[in-house]
Amino acid sequence: MTQGPATDHPADIAFSRPERMIHELGAEYTGEGTHFGVFSENAEAIELCLFSEDGTEETARLELPSREGSIFSGYLPGVKPGQLYGLRAHGPYDPASGHRFNPNKLLLDPYAREVSGAMQWDDALWGYDLTTGDDTTFDARDSAPFMVKSVVQDPDFDWEGDKSLSRPWTETVIYEAHVRGLTMTHPDVPEALRGTYEGMASEPILDHLRKLGVSAIELLPSQFFLDDRMLLDKGLSNYWGYQTLGFFAPEPRFLRGGDVAPRAIRQFKDMVKRFHKAGIEVIMDVVYNHTAEGSEKGPTLSFRGLDNAAYYMLSPENPRFSFDNTGTGNTLAVAHPMVMRMVLDSLRYWVQVMHVDGFRFDLASTLGREEAGFDREGGFFDAIRQDPILAGVKLIAEPWDIGMGGYQVGGFPHPFREWNDKFRDDTRAFWRGDEGLVGDIAQRLIGSPVQFNHSDRGATSSINFLAAHDGFTLMDTVSFNDRHNEANGEGGADGHDNNLSDNMGAEGATDDEAITAARARRRRAMVATLMVSQGVPMLLSGDEIGNSQHGNNNVYCQDNELGWLDWESRDDDFLDFCSRMIALRRQYPARRTS
Repeated sequence: MTQGPATDHPADIAFSRPERMIHELGAEYTGEGTHFGVFSENAEAIELCLFSEDGTEETARLELPSREGSIFSGYLPGVKPGQLYGLRAHGPYDPASGHRFNPNKLLLDPYAREVSGAMQWDDALWGYDLTTGDDTTFDARDSAPFMVKSVVQDPDFDWEGDKSLSRPWTETVIYEAHVRGLTMTHPDVPEALRGTYEGMASEPILDHLRKLGVSAIELLPSQFFLDDRMLLDKGLSNYWGYQTLGFFAPEPRFLRGGDVAPRAIRQFKDMVKRFHKAGIEVIMDVVYNHTAEGSEKGPTLSFRGLDNAAYYMLSPENPRFSFDNTGTGNTLAVAHPMVMRMVLDSLRYWVQVMHVDGFRFDLASTLGREEAGFDREGGFFDAIRQDPILAGVKLIAEPWDIGMGGYQVGGFPHPFREWNDKFRDDTRAFWRGDEGLVGDIAQRLIGSPVQFNHSDRGATSSINFLAAHDGFTLMDTVSFNDRHNEANGEGGADGHDNNLSDNMGAEGATDDEAITAARARRRRAMVATLMVSQGVPMLLSGDEIGNSQHGNNNVYCQDNELGWLDWESRDDDFLDFCSRMIALRRQYPARRTS
């Protein structure tokens, strides 16, 4: 099925030729108007839709007049920052061939720098009729009333001379944290700032990080993401944020005062600037392996509607179905040159415009998949390494995905560093008292050379950690034998089932002083092991104050006291120990060998 573009446009709004060549995708404000550019390999036409200030009224719909190299574009004089807009793509609705064009569905611009409004989950967001469950049944309802809108950004900002800190890896100590988790219950963070970018870089948080001695904060996903409809139906939400839809837009739920555009860019930049003034680098956890649109049965929100067959990997046997290496329903086709360009443009944008210092790539093995599987010499890695902007920032891989051959610890090329789960597992098991691990823990102390001492890679290729956002916290590692994830609504079966934990005599919190003291000693031993090992140490936020998630090792959907840090119960003695261990590490450079 093919739908033609609308033709009843207001006469006083029209595209014109820009005075200079413009190559940008997305919306670029020129000072006199805005240029819009969108990639689609298989669309027949793309329309730009303008909306009223509150996003409720579509005020104009115009077909992008120029097409060159699969890029549709047009220049609108007079369109200024703050303008809300969306896209509609025309082409064949032919799921059997991988095409799912439906101009009734308003689409988020993949290059949108900001978003406005809140997603309202309605059946109209799907490109097919959900009542039948048959994705060959084209749905003609307009999704615009339920969709977030793209926003033309205001590029003006005073950085006051801010520059990247470029701290050497040998002097780096990473602190993994969530914007809401770190700030929501902190007694000294003003209530209005809790859960926001401003609260993240408020003086109480900065004072804590300076006292602890960390040099970089690694933010869990802060690009625009969605709450899964399934979670909302259960009264839960996507707390961690690993369902990205906008790779250029800061997540609006972390704004002070709500999702009022155009404020996200300014507040995010303010946060980065304050961290830099405190001597702390900002690393972003980014998700370029999949999007929030899910499988072929998911909604049509952006990429699927613009060009499903170009943006996503599809089953080679039957392109009606998504090819899923991520466990989320879809996989971005990063090997496609224009999809790779989008990823690289996004990364450069966060470095050059937003001043972030590096990235941690979620399920990074997916990004290195070529036709024959994972390839450390593949196109994505080659593109990163030759890029003069990206090759000089901190790049960290989560070196696995769920596909065949996806576990690649030690397999990434320089300059990537990698999360080393072998360090986590061997350190937990060794201090639990498991037998036969002396040789293994020795390997971890000297930077895991079996994994990393090759291809001119040094010990700092290993990101050593004891706990991360997914899995038991450090306190829960010594407090629980079993996971307790019942609150997630999945029968307690979700999350890791091999935590290498030990409750040391009581499951969970206890008043037994001997058990409490033993747990404290073991936590100290593990933190000491982390800080004297070669490689780059990473702490999970809250581990330094004894934070517990009460045995839930998968709080991805718990945007509440279970997922937030418990500052009221903080262990100041353990915080002091962690601070002294980080200071000790800095005192002895031999522990920081590159």
